[in-house]
Amino acid sequence: MKVKYYLLAAAMCSLLSALLVSCKKNSADTSAMITSVPTISPTKLGLYEADSSIYKQLYIAVPKIGTQTVNQYLLFDTGSGGMVIDAHEVLPATMISTSGFNFTGDSTVVNGITITSQKSSISYGADNSTTETVYGNLAYAAITVGDHDGTITIKRVPFLLYYKGVDNSGKIEATGAFDIFGVDSEYDVVFSNGAYVSSPFSYFDPGTGLTRGFKMAALGTGNFSNAGNYVAGVLSVGLTDNDLTSAGFTMHTLSAYQNYGYPVIIPSSFTYGSKSVTAAYTVFDTGTEPYNYLEDPTATKNITLLPTGTSLSVLTGSNFNYGFTTTASDYLSYVEKTSYSGTDVSIVSLEYFLNNEYLLNYTGHQLGLKNN
Repeated sequence: MKVKYYLLAAAMCSLLSALLVSCKKNSADTSAMITSVPTISPTKLGLYEADSSIYKQLYIAVPKIGTQTVNQYLLFDTGSGGMVIDAHEVLPATMISTSGFNFTGDSTVVNGITITSQKSSISYGADNSTTETVYGNLAYAAITVGDHDGTITIKRVPFLLYYKGVDNSGKIEATGAFDIFGVDSEYDVVFSNGAYVSSPFSYFDPGTGLTRGFKMAALGTGNFSNAGNYVAGVLSVGLTDNDLTSAGFTMHTLSAYQNYGYPVIIPSSFTYGSKSVTAAYTVFDTGTEPYNYLEDPTATKNITLLPTGTSLSVLTGSNFNYGFTTTASDYLSYVEKTSYSGTDVSIVSLEYFLNNEYLLNYTGHQLGLKNN
């Protein structure tokens, strides 16, 4: 999701049995001792691929939060970090008001969800004129992710449990309008006690021999529907050595920012038509659709929708190149003047993910991009 302020699934886990052959006590012959190390495979999770007219969105199933079955479908978002969910979907209505939660003390536990007194907000939007904000509290719970072919459980995940979401004019948004499963390695929000909210996947232990992170297969174009088609195996949670070194990804080292973690913002340059912007930053974002947003400090207008047939390319600092051409219904792209938009971070929308792959390494703070 384009964040203005800088700011499911088949579970597979195969374990090979260990063969332990021991020799008798005091034997000098150690050649007979053979140990086979267990091998664990990445966990496969699916996504729901939905569209309406020119809009496409991805959703991931979260059937359980705390001890309560909730059967929620959250927007799968590579452009923000952390789970954000509406309290009206998981708490009794008597606990919620437009100004906060009704409890006393530092925290309370409801249905296995620990709700703290730590408050904050997160703002989303394409530019200064479209900002929408959620207000909530730091909460913790075990969550179950996935459905159909299997699930995974992630223990004690910090997230923002929000009691109110408003648009730029202050109008209260519909229940669940900002339910987001953000997998970016940034901290979407840092609370006054030092706690922060980041990707739920970053808290998942994938098993011995695997690195914390995930990779995402190219989505293709044939599975999107208005009802939302479940597509198995889109995500592989847990990265192998091969994923990190030999799978063809162009790797980008992410930089740390105080109070923001390791955002998936990478140095880049881009061209559109005959114009080039040589010093830029870019996010590849499943949560932004159907438009790309290119931030140009020297643009002649505040915001311009590029005409059909315009060629664009983004070149990252690690020499990954992504090129496309606008059509009447696909790869729609705005150019914004940075003084108008309030950000210098350009956004490549979900359409990148239709034909290309994506990888995020939480342990090594790396982002991988791969042309298919």
